[in-house]
Amino acid sequence: MTVYVFDGTMEGLLSAVFDAFFLKEEPEQLLTGGDVLPLFCDRVYQVTTDNEKARRVWTGLEKKLSREAMRMITTSLLSELQELWQPLFMLINKVFRQGSEVVRNFADPDVLTVTQIARRVAHEAHRMMQFVRFQKAIDGTYLSVISPDHDVLPLIINHFHDRFNDQPWLIYDAHRHYGYHYDGNEQPIRISFENESSVPFSLIDGKLSDDILSDDDHLLQDLWRTYFKAICIRERLNPRKQLNDMPRRYWKYLTEKQQPNKTNT
Repeated sequence: MTVYVFDGTMEGLLSAVFDAFFLKEEPEQLLTGGDVLPLFCDRVYQVTTDNEKARRVWTGLEKKLSREAMRMITTSLLSELQELWQPLFMLINKVFRQGSEVVRNFADPDVLTVTQIARRVAHEAHRMMQFVRFQKAIDGTYLSVISPDHDVLPLIINHFHDRFNDQPWLIYDAHRHYGYHYDGNEQPIRISFENESSVPFSLIDGKLSDDILSDDDHLLQDLWRTYFKAICIRERLNPRKQLNDMPRRYWKYLTEKQQPNKTNT
């Protein structure tokens, strides 16, 4: 068994594809540096990440695959799942060896795995567009904190730019420690904070500090919680369906699921 070991980046994976073709090999397994080698391993090849090799492989993929297929690959990468690397590596190799039609062969386990992972990411991106809750600061900026399972911010940011292009906002991923800020004039820009302990909002529940939360937002939050409770018909409660529609892992950032601050009660 020939095993390739790479650095766990997309550039490293594409470099591995390049090397496999250059060496005329078909490695059975792709591992990252911290993975345990299989028992029956005849040869281990250490892949050196090369941005030029990666660029050439990616350009070749763009020539062979449709935009939809390329979008499927880029979306799957946002999953941040370690189990993606092996099937994605095999899929890209198959595209160059067998042709572009292989991405439509869902009987192929590698195609199926990559496609399913991309769908999971896209599904969470759709949910995030529903679950984002903004708070208004006294300077007029709207803030939302999220912490999705996958890195979906790049997929949803254009939605919020199109929908709220007349007001400044910040959407921040507390898990990945970056966000996008829109100042009302230009395109959203990616930002991060050197010292997150000094930011005026909580990474735990997303709440803005009381001293910078606008007065009317206090009222709006209370009204939203009241509305959420009022539309709940106790006789028709279905906790299982609610958890399916609104998974518990998103609750900590949802205004309707948070308790109001004591200063507001």
